[in-house]
Amino acid sequence: MSKNTLILIDGNAIMHRAYHALPPLSTTDGTPTQVLFGFLSMVYKVVSDFSPTHLAVAFDTPKPTFRHQLFKEYQSQRPKIEDNFKKQIPLVKEAVDLSGIYRLEKEGYEADDIIGTICRNLEKHNDFNIFIISGDKDILQLINNNVYVASPVSGLTTIKIYDEKKVLEKFGVLPKQIVDYKALIGDQSDNYKGAKGIGPVTASKLINQFRTIDNLYQNINQIESEKIKKILIQEKEKVYLSKKLATILTDLPIEIDINKMRFFGFNKKLKDFLERYQIHSLVKRIFEEEKKEKKQEEKPKIEQNTLF
Repeated sequence: MSKNTLILIDGNAIMHRAYHALPPLSTTDGTPTQVLFGFLSMVYKVVSDFSPTHLAVAFDTPKPTFRHQLFKEYQSQRPKIEDNFKKQIPLVKEAVDLSGIYRLEKEGYEADDIIGTICRNLEKHNDFNIFIISGDKDILQLINNNVYVASPVSGLTTIKIYDEKKVLEKFGVLPKQIVDYKALIGDQSDNYKGAKGIGPVTASKLINQFRTIDNLYQNINQIESEKIKKILIQEKEKVYLSKKLATILTDLPIEIDINKMRFFGFNKKLKDFLERYQIHSLVKRIFEEEKKEKKQEEKPKIEQNTLF
């Protein structure tokens, strides 16, 4: 029995990537559209590349999250969101709804937490391969035998797929150890520090030796370097705070209805929306390509391509 393919998109991560990867675009009346264009281009790319049976987009909400309550400086160093970007957020969400793509958000939590909850909820369903579209390193902790992360690189044109082996090659730790790894090195983009003086190389060595932060501190006298031992003792509180901030929640009180995530192709309502915002190139790509694909499906198939 062939597996279903569920694509979960971190909406805010892809919007930000689109905003910074593309030059300013706008309609003739001055409405900015580069985020809208870039976001939908990425959605179209993953639909074309992965042919999902199910598709959903999760968004952050403007209200502070539980992480801000834990640490007031969480993400505080990030530049203020420009009005140009803000104006396009409701347009992106409207486009998602019109596309026939299921949209989720939960006040007080990030898109990562929604995605994590969906992934863990579907663990008991062995008939799904899940691909998370995000450039956020935190999301790598969700990877397992059925969950992969597809991370955009080189702007919006290339996607790199991470599985357990790729995470180990890049960071020197397993996906389930990413949280402990980040507890030590911190995260500059989210503004938490970890243990000052512990870099990625030392962090991966420590995690490989002790497996978890808890085990590391329970056996801290086994650390040969007095300098590293001293840093870890001094920074213990920050390390544990960083671990809490890096940990994606997987048990949010949200409805998980996989049937609502079924994807049957882009709704024709999106076509009118794109034409209204003068994104004619995407109209051509999305809807003319769909016509070609339907014609191809009507022809006898000689060879069937699969993802794996």
